Amino acid sequence: MNSGTYLFTQLMDSLPKRDFDRCVLKYRGNYRTRHFTCFDQFLCMAFAQLTYRHSLRDIETCLNSVQPKLYHLGIRGTIARNTLAIANQNRDWRIYADFAHILIAHARKLYARERFAVALNQTVYAFDSTTIDLCLTLFPWAHFRRRKAAVKLHTLIDLRGNIPCFIHISNGKMHDVKALDHLPIEAGAFYIVDRGYIDFARLFRFQTHMAFFITRAKTNMQFRTQKSRLVDKASGLRCDQTIVLTGVNTAEEYPQSIRRIKYVDPDTGKRFVFLTNNFALDALTIAKLYKCRWQVELFFKWIKQHLRIKTFFGTSNNAVKTQVWIAICFYVLVAIVKKEYKLERSMSEILQILSLNLFEKTQLFKALSVKIDKKATEPSHKPLPLFDF
Repeated sequence: MNSGTYLFTQLMDSLPKRDFDRCVLKYRGNYRTRHFTCFDQFLCMAFAQLTYRHSLRDIETCLNSVQPKLYHLGIRGTIARNTLAIANQNRDWRIYADFAHILIAHARKLYARERFAVALNQTVYAFDSTTIDLCLTLFPWAHFRRRKAAVKLHTLIDLRGNIPCFIHISNGKMHDVKALDHLPIEAGAFYIVDRGYIDFARLFRFQTHMAFFITRAKTNMQFRTQKSRLVDKASGLRCDQTIVLTGVNTAEEYPQSIRRIKYVDPDTGKRFVFLTNNFALDALTIAKLYKCRWQVELFFKWIKQHLRIKTFFGTSNNAVKTQVWIAICFYVLVAIVKKEYKLERSMSEILQILSLNLFEKTQLFKALSVKIDKKATEPSHKPLPLFDF
């Protein structure tokens, strides 16, 4: 099985090609295209992600150096720097965004029963943003500060499997709280956000959509306590209250009751004050759920270290979004392969193996599952001393 197929080809065969073609057809991606299709563009960008290429010329040089193998990799078009640059600039980035959501839906089904830190049946999301610095001269549309450009990735991840479910790409000047306007809300799900997202008019949308939010309270919040519940202070809890907002604007923006929980971390001694509209879970579970929010920070750190989203192959808005969404497609594809093949290796180990073995003709499962026996590689005898005294 796959004995004569390159690893890169086996990996790309895991993609739902029919769904990709539907996305291309929807946005007429191959209109008046003869030689370099959208799938060729996707494969070239996926190759750049796998092998950590730094520029379009780098991609062109490396792929043309293995010209006889391109057909077997699935690349039918001629690889040229200018051709790839024009494709990134002109072909609608929504092709790859829609395809990413198809892969995300498949990945979420695979990770639906993944173990979670809290015993909870509902879906738990974490929402946050990360900033990617750019050059203002090359990216004038991404104005951030007076002499600086940047884009923000507003990302919602499913904490079961750390799968990104929603990404909104904006310039650096967009405030984080405005991203809540674009956020799809799922009834019954939990949304964990930092206190930078506190806008009670926007948080009330979760209430009207029958979803739950968990966030941290600001120190200047004005409220009145309606009810207090007994808590076990040995667990770190200090209070569990039902409150109503009394601020001039906040009382109108959020007219219903909110739950306020004060918690002291036993390990660090740091104090937290949580706000949520969920009154069913116990207070300690709310505190544990908020602690899981750090998974989104680790996700941002991981993709910046392992995916090509800090150096871009084009300067236009379309080129940046195209590269980001193809990178997300690639991340989710590797997550799918990891789950379907039941691999014990980490995502970073899988990427390292693939980057060095793309043109090897071996089974994908065998290449990713074989582990080196450290005891077998150690010498059976002790090394002789360098000097004898």
